[in-house]
Amino acid sequence: MLSKSEVIQEANRLHNAELNRHQVEATTIAHPDMDIDDAYAIQSAWMDIKKAEGRRVVGHKIGLTSKTMQKVMSIDEPDFGAILDDMVFEEGTEIEAAQFLDPKIEVELAFILKDKLEGEHVTILDVLNATDYVMPALELIAARSYRIHPETGYKRTVRDTISDNAANAGIILGGLPMRPDALDLRWVAAMMSRNGVIEESGVSGAVLNHPAKGISWLAKKYAAHNISLEPGQIVLSGSFTRPVDVRAGDTFTVDYDVMGSISVYFK
Repeated sequence: MLSKSEVIQEANRLHNAELNRHQVEATTIAHPDMDIDDAYAIQSAWMDIKKAEGRRVVGHKIGLTSKTMQKVMSIDEPDFGAILDDMVFEEGTEIEAAQFLDPKIEVELAFILKDKLEGEHVTILDVLNATDYVMPALELIAARSYRIHPETGYKRTVRDTISDNAANAGIILGGLPMRPDALDLRWVAAMMSRNGVIEESGVSGAVLNHPAKGISWLAKKYAAHNISLEPGQIVLSGSFTRPVDVRAGDTFTVDYDVMGSISVYFK
């Protein structure tokens, strides 16, 4: 395991990369023997730096929910990261693309909680009962450490992604908030267009067979650390499309059918 000083050093390195808008080498280059627990320790230390600067946790994200991506990343379960208050954007917002490192965007559903979720036995039904409403959401992902190093070709691992707050950089909320029992959450379909051209489409059941399943998984995962999912928090259940590159000048419109649509412009 990494020492406390090594964890803090890596957290500061990622923090400075984001502040300076300059990508750095993957953490596993310097620490090839680090494990998943080390990665989450770095993520936690980085979020502590941000909280010390005045930001606050408003939710959580779940990633790597598809079996295909888990196989690619050599992991057998999803990963998770924190959503801070300055990461949340409203639908229709103009966002500066250059403030993010190698940005991409994904299609998701956001669960807004009304009740606490905690413990090792949280079920999908518990998640649905604890949810105030579900709404369309886009996740803006970034890479503070290189996904592929431009000189060496080194590909970062899942340990690097987890250290990097599971790649989370922001979320865009929009569309129509709906009660979780108002529709079959396995069959929410979405089409993503960039500059008027459809780039991706998907169905929410691709997220672990039911998008609430990831939130159940997260509550159980947090139980070992005496952490609960709190009322009012936003939980992203996982992407059901591949990530699409974001460039300055891009306008994204995502049509969620009965749940409305989200538009966002990157300047």
